[in-house]
Order: sequence, then structure tokens, then C-alpha cells
Amino acid sequence: MQTVRVDLGERSYDIVIDSGILPNIGEAIKGFAFSKVAVISNPTVFNLYGNVVINSIKNAGFEPIHVIIPDGEEYKNFNQTYQILTELLKNKLDRKSCLIALGGGVIGDITGFAASIYMRGIHFIQAPTTLLSQVDSSVGGKTGVNHELGKNMIGAFYQPRLVWIDIDTLKTLPKREILCGIAEIIKYGVIWDEGLFEFLKKNKDSILTLNTERLIHIIRRSCEIKAEVVSADERETGLRAILNYGHTIGHAIETETGYSRFLHGEAVAIGMNLEAWLSEIMGFLDRKYALKIKAVIDSYGLPSELPADLNADKLISHMKLDKKVEAGEMKFILPENIGKVRIQKGIGIEDIKRAIAK
Repeated sequence: MQTVRVDLGERSYDIVIDSGILPNIGEAIKGFAFSKVAVISNPTVFNLYGNVVINSIKNAGFEPIHVIIPDGEEYKNFNQTYQILTELLKNKLDRKSCLIALGGGVIGDITGFAASIYMRGIHFIQAPTTLLSQVDSSVGGKTGVNHELGKNMIGAFYQPRLVWIDIDTLKTLPKREILCGIAEIIKYGVIWDEGLFEFLKKNKDSILTLNTERLIHIIRRSCEIKAEVVSADERETGLRAILNYGHTIGHAIETETGYSRFLHGEAVAIGMNLEAWLSEIMGFLDRKYALKIKAVIDSYGLPSELPADLNADKLISHMKLDKKVEAGEMKFILPENIGKVRIQKGIGIEDIKRAIAK
């Protein structure tokens, strides 16, 4: 069992990583002295793992309820948050209660957001079941929902009490979802760790066949990187912004396509490639490194090019509404090398269009 600590003083928590540990989640929460427990999930995940988690929690002495919301990014909204809150009130959950997010990034984000506003804040635990959520969205305390005008525009920084990662859940994940997680791991390599980037290059086949040792290594390393960044800058006043590499363009792609054409990791993969080219255009990144980034993205079968039918002007208009905009200036995370990036504002529209047209 691997443990990574997120050091945030009184809000610190552990990320626990292993195979076959989902049936032990009840034992893991015993020591927290929660009064009541609610499991939040979607139909697909709950059909696979709901009974295991519910029985484990019952064996730990709780009488859990469960709340099921529809599957998909388009359901990460206020309406579904209201439905969750309604069920919590009906079942009389109090301020010492805990929500368990059983699912991917959508479930984790909306559950954390509901926990942050129910009775002005109750406990929650992340039990991520997708690779993307295991290496990214379950760690760091960013919670929230989407608005039709932008992704993740309504939310709160709200840390979980525990992140419980069972890599066996990846065995039931479609390959497309696995690749979305790989995109975020590539991101960690580019922004922080050249060794991780090279590991992804050299071990592609064993990673894609879900080799346990390789998976635990890349998940743990990703969590270590995110934990280090979040511990230094919990509320994204500086350093934490580097975790948004690929996301400025990626979020614009998701918004423009109604969160339905591309999965999050696919949009980020395109964004990483285009933002690397933008860095090359700006003179911050040598072309050979931009090509290396694209080559790794392509080698995993992730998209790296923007489809011809997506309009650059519309994407830029979405970027201008992004929550990362400061005083009207868009902010980009631009690679300077593999393992090093810079936070850059004040980039001209024509340079952005040139990168998008690559």
C-alpha cells in the first residue's frame, strides 16, 4: 500500500494507492467518527462497485445512503447539486456527516462542491475510479460545477479527508478513459518531471496493458507532484497555476463543443500540443521539445490537432471568459523545456491564432 501525504496543516490528508483496496474503505473511515455517510455515484460506477462500497461501510457500523446522478460532464451542474442536497436533507445528514465520491472527475467535483456548501461544510472522501480522477481531480481540493458559459466557473477550494485509490477499478474502464488519464500524467512530466515524461515514453505498452507495477508508479508520482504543488500553493495564487498546462485551450474546446465531443483528457491533450507550439512561437521553447511533446501525445493515440471545423475566434472568446483571466489578460502555461514551464500573460491574439492553426 502506497501513501502520499498532502501537507496542508489542519487540512492535511493522505492519498492511499493500491490494488484491491476498495472493499476496505469502511475500515479506512472508522477512525474519523463520522455520524452518517452518503455515497454519491453514477449508474455505471454504482452498478460495478456500489454493493462493495455500501457493504464495506455497513460492516464498519454505518447505515449509508446513496445518491445516483446521471453520468456525464453535462450533468456537472447546479441542478444535480440541488438534487444531491435535497437527498441529504431528506435523510437528515448533519454537520458531522461524510459524503463519499465514488466515480470519476464529475462525481468527485460535484460531491466536493455539495459537501462544501451543505450546512456550510461537511466532510467528504474521494474514491476515484478513473485514471484521470486518480491522478488529478481527486487531489487538491478543487470542487465545482460547470456553467453553460464556462467550465468549472462555480466552485470552492475544499479539501477531502482522504483519497482512496484502488487501481483495480481501471480494469473496467474503456481505453478512451484510460488515455484521458494518460494525458494528465503527460502534463505532470512536462511541467515538473522529465523522468516521468521519459518513463511514459519507454513503458507505453506495459502502461496500456495496465501493468500493476507501472500503474502504481505513474499514479503515485503524479499524486506526489500534485501534492507538492498544492501544499505550496493551495489556492492558486502562484505556483499551482502550472497545473493548468493544456487547460486554457482545452477548456475552451470543451465549452465550444458543449462538453460532449471530447473527453476532458482529449481536450487537454490538444491544448498541451497547441500551447507547446505557442511557446515555440513566443521563443520560449525549442522546436525539438515541442515535437517531443507532440510525439508522446500521438504515441498514446491521443488527439493533438484541433479539428478543422472549430473556429479560432470562438475558442479565443471562451478563453477570455476563463476563470484564469486576470485584469482582462489571458494566462497560459508555456513549456520552456521538458520538466519546466512558465506562467505567461500578455500574449497577442495573432500569436494565439498562429498556434491554434498549427
